[in-house]
Amino acid sequence: MERTMKKYFPLFVLPTLIAFLIAFVIPFLMGIYLSFCKFTTVSNAEFVGLDNYVRAFSNKGFLSALGFTALFAVVAIVTVNVFGFLLALLLTGKVPGRNLFRTIFFMPNLIGGIELGYIWQAMINGVLSVFGVTMLMDAKYGYWGLILLMNWQMIGYIMVIYIAGLQNVSTDVLEAARMDGADGLRTLFRVTLPMMMPSVTICLFLTISNSFKMFDQNLALTGGGPSGKTTMLALDIYKTFYDKVGFEGVGQAKAVLFFLIVAGIAMVQLLITRRREVES
Repeated sequence: MERTMKKYFPLFVLPTLIAFLIAFVIPFLMGIYLSFCKFTTVSNAEFVGLDNYVRAFSNKGFLSALGFTALFAVVAIVTVNVFGFLLALLLTGKVPGRNLFRTIFFMPNLIGGIELGYIWQAMINGVLSVFGVTMLMDAKYGYWGLILLMNWQMIGYIMVIYIAGLQNVSTDVLEAARMDGADGLRTLFRVTLPMMMPSVTICLFLTISNSFKMFDQNLALTGGGPSGKTTMLALDIYKTFYDKVGFEGVGQAKAVLFFLIVAGIAMVQLLITRRREVES
């Protein structure tokens, strides 16, 4: 059986490998090359060296979007993981109808970002209108609106992963901790959390990447307003590439920088959290 699998392995892998090369690797490498070019289409690309990167870093809109995204990500990562973990703790206990609650909390993750953006835009502006303001009158309203939307969409998804981690913690280990006199909080921080670090690693990775990559919710909820103060990195790249003639290369350079920033932060997070994982 093993010899047969090894014999036909390349045949079955080849279609997926070709699709991966065409849909990801080749466009990615072309994107890196185009970030060093001035172009309007791929066929008329003219190499200009680091000029696009210099223009990207000298662009106040890009730096503002980077700062806003970082500020958003820090709060969103903390709140989504804390509330997701608390819900997981609650719904792994003896709560009547806990499976129903798990389904209800998970459902917002199934709704598309554009729809969520417009739904929450209507609701938040409806509440703010009572006080005579809207989200586009002050950037702080848009900021907290994005935080609220992110939490509402992601908490249920993160909760499911934490529930899986909690259920994987050995009851024998928990019982041993109780017999040694550990109270609830000490058991949680000294036993439960270390034992479910793989789940923490996954949840942190997902929240970091989703926070930095948020685009459609940002586009629908605030559109970057007022005056671009709530523009996040993905939306800034989109506007640079499609709304400014002659800035396609700058937009591509921003996209490469965006990839490096997100990949770098995610890799550091994975290295740190994986070192804290323990054997079951």
